[in-house]
Amino acid sequence: MRNSNRPLPTPDRPNFYGRRGSRPLKDSRRALVDELLPKIGITYPDQADVDPNGYFAEKPEQLWLEIGFGGGEHLAGQAQANPQTGIIGAEPFMDGVGSLLRHIDERGLTNVRVIADDSRPLLYKLVDACFDRAFLLFPDPWPKKRQQKRRLVQPEFLDELYRICRPGAQIRFATDVKSYADEALARFLEHGGFDWGVNCADDWRRPPEDHLTTRYERKKLGDCAPVWLDFVRS
Repeated sequence: MRNSNRPLPTPDRPNFYGRRGSRPLKDSRRALVDELLPKIGITYPDQADVDPNGYFAEKPEQLWLEIGFGGGEHLAGQAQANPQTGIIGAEPFMDGVGSLLRHIDERGLTNVRVIADDSRPLLYKLVDACFDRAFLLFPDPWPKKRQQKRRLVQPEFLDELYRICRPGAQIRFATDVKSYADEALARFLEHGGFDWGVNCADDWRRPPEDHLTTRYERKKLGDCAPVWLDFVRS
């Protein structure tokens, strides 16, 4: 039975599955959450048709999105390597947010903005065709059969991803769970708005040249080697 105190999901407030809390943050990370996050954090807007370029002091040359940045190593590395690119990252797990803030602070990054929550309510409010690139790296696989409807890559999510990405935008999905790799590939191709240009098996077996390996990958927690799916928004 649904909890009567819990609001019904809506397109801009979908059900969220997963954890937001974490063990108590270290004092240094708590200080960054208290002091740095308010300066670079993004909250859900009340209005629609928000241009995310406006979250940056100067309009970046390109705008990238990473959904579920984990500990932030990949996002911070991409931001450091592409200083003219604005990168918006979303992560509801506060320990991951604190880790990314540490990377931002230590590297002096100014081209990152953070959604410390589920990304989808914000994406629903953004203008069309605003992102040049998106990363969905090792999202929660929800491996049990009854839980797989909770996976991020669903038809409704892909509709929204297609809407907010520019024609020609690059989308990278990665997972180390075979059933999720098969399912995600099928959903992207069934959508019809994303082209998968592969020439050989190494195109999905080998990490892309610009990928930055994370601690999660090195743990090898999945049931297969990482699968890399690079799509282009048509």
